[in-house]
Amino acid sequence: MNKLELISALKNEANISKSEAAKVVQTFFDNMSNALAKGKRVEIRGLCSFFIKKYETYIGRNPKTGEKVTIKPKKLPFFKPGKELKERVDYNINARV
Repeated sequence: MNKLELISALKNEANISKSEAAKVVQTFFDNMSNALAKGKRVEIRGLCSFFIKKYETYIGRNPKTGEKVTIKPKKLPFFKPGKELKERVDYNINARV
């Protein structure tokens, strides 16, 4: 599912206009992105959580040349599925078998 499909689903489920649904989805994503940019954790109970993981400087290797390269410190967002999401995905896999 992509952003446009999410907007369409919200429009149909909530019986609102496409522009209203787009605004709701964009507001949700903007607020979530802003919280993560500030280093805050975002948790959607029963679905998932997002958090920032910090990495210090380390020495890596260029895969093509094997040359040592210094990797600068960085922060990356991570996704962790919730228990209910894990169970739902596992149920759907097991139901098809």
